[in-house]
Amino acid sequence: MNLHEYQAKQLFAEYGLPVSKGIAVDTPAAAGLATAEIGGDKWVIKVQVHAGGRGKAGGVKLVDSAAAAEEFADQWLGKNLVTYQTDARGQPVHKVLVEACLEISQELYLGAVIDRSTRRVVFMASVEGGVEIEKVAQETPEKILKTTIDPLTGAQPFQGRDLAFRLGLSGVQVKQFTQLFLGLARLFHNLDLALLEINPLVITAAGNLHCLDGKINIDGNALYRQPKLQEMHDPSQEDEREARAAKWDLNYVAL
Repeated sequence: MNLHEYQAKQLFAEYGLPVSKGIAVDTPAAAGLATAEIGGDKWVIKVQVHAGGRGKAGGVKLVDSAAAAEEFADQWLGKNLVTYQTDARGQPVHKVLVEACLEISQELYLGAVIDRSTRRVVFMASVEGGVEIEKVAQETPEKILKTTIDPLTGAQPFQGRDLAFRLGLSGVQVKQFTQLFLGLARLFHNLDLALLEINPLVITAAGNLHCLDGKINIDGNALYRQPKLQEMHDPSQEDEREARAAKWDLNYVAL
């Protein structure tokens, strides 16, 4: 089961990870009010769908007024967003996320997945953030750094520091990355995740690490013991046939 970006960031915040102040809304008027509540003079507004490629499809915009935020929300709410990861019909947009704008100096990638061959969680990091990680893995696999988590000991601080140094981080950034790495490892384990991505994980103009985006996929077989996550389920983002099959505890893959 996938989560929306705003839901993933709520979980990040609960685990003490650095995320932007943001508000998910479902009306144009609420989008305008969110800019005032967040504060500042520039905001990023993003459609919330279970698909990548939102920016290239026009689903992410930098705005500098409440009116512009309302206009963007009015443009997309109730519509479908088509990206390279969706079919021709696209995914329905029921919410948009309004966030404070950040000045960025560098984009990184950090993710975790279960390696089925070793039956262990593997963390991956790269200096090639903000792009499709699949493309990086195919064209320049040497740029993807990995560390495997021992299920008996869990994630260790030295693993986070090692990844940080290999990414070229220094000073306080190493400590920040290690704390972020350990927090994500706890989140991955405690919530029965199957996949976790922060793309991009950015270094701000002030030199601090920040989770600019978030993607979470939960192991469907473990949902029975994650009632909080069950409440985050958005069936509108699923293929209708797959959703109907899921009600009967069946796995159906639409082709």
